[in-house]
Amino acid sequence: MNILDKITSDKYKEVALRKQLIPTRQLEQSVLFQRATVSLSNKLKNSNTGIIAEHKRRSPSKSIINNNLDVFEVAKGYENAGVCGMSVLTDGKYFGGSLDDLLHARASINLPILRKEFIIDEYQILEAKAYGADVILLIAAILNKNELKSFSEFAKRLKLDVLLEVHNEEELHKSLLSSVDMLGVNNRNLKTFDVSLDTSKALSKLIPDDFVKVSESGISNITAIKELKDYGYQGFLIGENFMKTDNPGESAKIFIHNLDN
Repeated sequence: MNILDKITSDKYKEVALRKQLIPTRQLEQSVLFQRATVSLSNKLKNSNTGIIAEHKRRSPSKSIINNNLDVFEVAKGYENAGVCGMSVLTDGKYFGGSLDDLLHARASINLPILRKEFIIDEYQILEAKAYGADVILLIAAILNKNELKSFSEFAKRLKLDVLLEVHNEEELHKSLLSSVDMLGVNNRNLKTFDVSLDTSKALSKLIPDDFVKVSESGISNITAIKELKDYGYQGFLIGENFMKTDNPGESAKIFIHNLDN
């Protein structure tokens, strides 16, 4: 069993437990559930930089990245740096995140926030809305086409943007859905954790222009972004590059300044 299979298997158990603890009615009655969402895809379309900055404490591939930072401060730093949006990892077991991280980020910024999670149930989409997210992530590697369609349509009914992540051509073909706003190409092979920007470059020509193209993982320098822009990418998800520093917001600010110049 590879790491993605392990994460998904654990996620089914986790979500079953959460559904017992907090009924959907309670999620739907939360204050943030009524909040008007902000579109990340629109922000990316109108941005010169397209940076989506991530809050990530650790990962299965890198172990601990940074456990010492306050989400509230990281979020404020990212907003001040001029990023387009923020990604917040909410998986606890493998990434050290939580839904509280999402709440704290929401309380500190007005930027669109992506709930970065391994979504296998509509319940998690309700959670995303209830805890203040504007965008959800769907991962083609762990969902079939019917699930991708059902979950993305459900998210759109909740006025949430949908970022659908693929790793290869086979996953891409089942992901070209009208209920998807952004197609993300993950440059990290989730089975081996090897990273290559060639994945984004190869798949770019297969993604119709109806979708905002987002490149994810392994983006650590200006050159990579400039290269990827030539392939039609408008969004760039960056996590470890900022989070491994003592001040992610300042790191993002310098990165964006250099990108603009």
